[in-house]
Amino acid sequence: MGWFSRFLTSSIGQKLIMSLTGLFLILFLMVHLAGNLQLLADDGGHSFNVYADFMAHNGLIQFVSKGNFFFIVLHAVLGISLWLRNRAARGGQKYAVTNVRAVNTHPGFAKNMAVLGVIVFVFILIHLYQFWLQMKLDNVALVSYEGGAELSDLYEKVKIAFLNPMFVIFYVVSMAVIAFHLWHGFQSAFQSLGLNHKKYTPIIQFLGKVYAILVPLGFAIIPIIFYLKNS
Repeated sequence: MGWFSRFLTSSIGQKLIMSLTGLFLILFLMVHLAGNLQLLADDGGHSFNVYADFMAHNGLIQFVSKGNFFFIVLHAVLGISLWLRNRAARGGQKYAVTNVRAVNTHPGFAKNMAVLGVIVFVFILIHLYQFWLQMKLDNVALVSYEGGAELSDLYEKVKIAFLNPMFVIFYVVSMAVIAFHLWHGFQSAFQSLGLNHKKYTPIIQFLGKVYAILVPLGFAIIPIIFYLKNS
């Protein structure tokens, strides 16, 4: 086994990869939120379907999307691996990050990162099955607007889901879990990369908290507003 392989399988290497993949997924969430906000446009789903069609047929987007799926799985696997390693090292105690105070996060978030991560992963699998997989299997009807090209009517799939109050509740609770996960993960990623500075670390901490609140909140209000407008 070469030095690079040993590094990637070491605790430090896994934490580094966790941080990099986590930051990538954080950026992806912002782009995804911008697209999902099209659901609130009062145009019968036109804006959202155009956005979904662009995402489905743009070569660069598809390349990034496939990389995103890989990073999600890698992030989840490494997270569980690190949790098991830390649990074993502490004689069966729950996962804990020794530098929790340094990043100024609530210790409960850090101790339960693995559990929160598993919940987030399950939500992502359900989310992909309901929408992405249905498009890939051609289980989505086609629609055209003002004589334009036919588009996959993913908006209708979303409408069915968001008009189900139980799904709306599930979605909002999942966003709360993601917020908790991001609250610790955003700041932890920078710390694991060694990006600590007495001047800039407080700024990173502040931005991390703002992001952890606003982005999941943005996702959560979409199904709520959608349900109230259309039910």
